[in-house]
Amino acid sequence: MTDQPTSGESYQPPPGPGGPAAPPPPPGGGSYPPPPPPSGGYAPPPPGPAIRALPTESYTPWLTRVLAFLIDNIPAAVLVGIGVLIQALTTQQSCVSDINQYSVNQYCVSQPSGIGMLLYWLTVLLALAYLVWNYGYRQGTTGSSIGKSVMKFKVVSEVTGQPIGFGMSVVRQLAHFVDQIICYIGYLFPLWDAKRQTLADKIMTTVCLPIEGA
Repeated sequence: MTDQPTSGESYQPPPGPGGPAAPPPPPGGGSYPPPPPPSGGYAPPPPGPAIRALPTESYTPWLTRVLAFLIDNIPAAVLVGIGVLIQALTTQQSCVSDINQYSVNQYCVSQPSGIGMLLYWLTVLLALAYLVWNYGYRQGTTGSSIGKSVMKFKVVSEVTGQPIGFGMSVVRQLAHFVDQIICYIGYLFPLWDAKRQTLADKIMTTVCLPIEGA
């Protein structure tokens, strides 16, 4: 007659022919910790907390950001300047004569020609397309616009540490309106802010960091 387990004991299966049975799972529904990565090390901590904990000196200085802004906007300014020059060179003059019994007066007014206006607006559209590409696509996918690449820093999310993508990069540029409506003081925030962020950076949770190895 076999012994039956008492109420306070759980049945343990006998060891199999290949060796002892696997240990039972831990109580309470827990699980064993996952094995370490194949390399033998442990996964690094997520970039967000590390970026948020950087000292102020680790973020891009204000003057560097200003120089990058000027470099980024030079091509757009040149395009619009060409449009203004074409418009000025193609200006037409229309005159009206006022004749009466005492004198003959002539009044002349200068106005842009049709072709001049067309070419001017074409340069404006080209400048706008360049800005969308530079600040939206290029900066959104790589972290750096042309100016930021020259000055060797990038814009990344302080949560993920990665570029924020095309759409959010365009939204970030639009968010700079908040920096402007308070007499452009928002652009000066990096001079005293601990993370050297503008108000647009705070809204979008982005930071500017030097490019490693540059």
